[in-house]
Amino acid sequence: MSHTPNELTEFFPADKIAQAKAANPHVAKIADQYHELNRQIHRGETDVEPMSDEHMEELRKQRLALLDEIKSLLA
Repeated sequence: MSHTPNELTEFFPADKIAQAKAANPHVAKIADQYHELNRQIHRGETDVEPMSDEHMEELRKQRLALLDEIKSLLA
């Protein structure tokens, strides 16, 4: 089983994420979007799904924006 870096639980306590997702559908939605983007990036980084550097950079920017939004909602 491989470890996918940058999971939300590396940045926030798992129980806090779970509580926020249960209490706020918007948090759940953006957390799911973050998770999917993170998986896409990991597949690109490991060449499971090769992609251009430009596409990878755009995905990373999107992931960072979602992480910032999640951080502000959990604060």
